[in-house]
Amino acid sequence: MVMPIIPFEKPLAEKPLADGGATEGGRRPTVVSAPSAASPELPDRPRRRKFTAAYKLRVLREVEEAGPGGIGAILRREGLYSSLLTDWRRQRDAGANEALKAVKRGPKVAEPNPLAAEHARLQRDNKSLTQRLQRAEAIIEIQKKLALLLGLSMPGDEAS
Repeated sequence: MVMPIIPFEKPLAEKPLADGGATEGGRRPTVVSAPSAASPELPDRPRRRKFTAAYKLRVLREVEEAGPGGIGAILRREGLYSSLLTDWRRQRDAGANEALKAVKRGPKVAEPNPLAAEHARLQRDNKSLTQRLQRAEAIIEIQKKLALLLGLSMPGDEAS
């Protein structure tokens, strides 16, 4: 048996690196290549996907009709997770097609009460009338004290 001849390799310190740089005395070079630029195909800021009710129902229909291994293929093709299917089935089974519609995220805005404007107007009226009543009572009290000081009889005072 004849041994194959293996060409002599350079010592480890002189081998070129995978990135094209050569070693210096067994050490890696200090020059670091710049990271590749971001892909121009990617958007600057990722957007949350919104699915319409028709899309959700179509995907659920396809999944129900799929054979063995078909569900995974549909999920890969559409870029979906199986947890979305679970949520969409639960929404569909809740009986409301409205539940499948996209929901706006964030705090919910309360619907304005149709009686709120009238309520605010009545509160303003009540406040102004209460102030007028307090002024009138203060004036009446001053008139009583003045009449008492001057010794005048006030109507409604009965001498008993």
